[in-house]
Amino acid sequence: MEQTKARIESALEVQAYLQDLKYALEHGATVTFQMERRVDQNRDVRYTNKYTVADLFPDEDPVTALKRELQKLTIEEYMQTVKDLHFPNRSEMREFGKVYDGKGDVYIKIRVELLSQYGNHTTFVMSFHYAEIPFAPEMFPHRKRRGGDSI
Repeated sequence: MEQTKARIESALEVQAYLQDLKYALEHGATVTFQMERRVDQNRDVRYTNKYTVADLFPDEDPVTALKRELQKLTIEEYMQTVKDLHFPNRSEMREFGKVYDGKGDVYIKIRVELLSQYGNHTTFVMSFHYAEIPFAPEMFPHRKRRGGDSI
């Protein structure tokens, strides 16, 4: 089981994070994606990064497709922020959930490291796979309700 410490960031913090992510991606950030992970060895193949990316983007380079998809993330798709206890000196990871119509719910877990204004930014995509448990509205702290209020 993955060891993490979770917290919910404010809407303003998530918005700033998404702006940093988009800035990094638009300015040559290296995107690192774990196509195959050790935890996937005992998992139903449908819930692996490799399967999900091949299913959603069959005719595309995985890194190119992920770069595009990450740029589309919104504050309403934010779930939580987690500290990786295995690598405590690394930046926190953010978890998002995106629904791909006709395909299913996709769990996304990323870490963005902005090294400097002129350095090589990196975006590490740890998870981009179909969710094993269907998403529920309460999993998204900044999703708008029908009346316009955040949950």
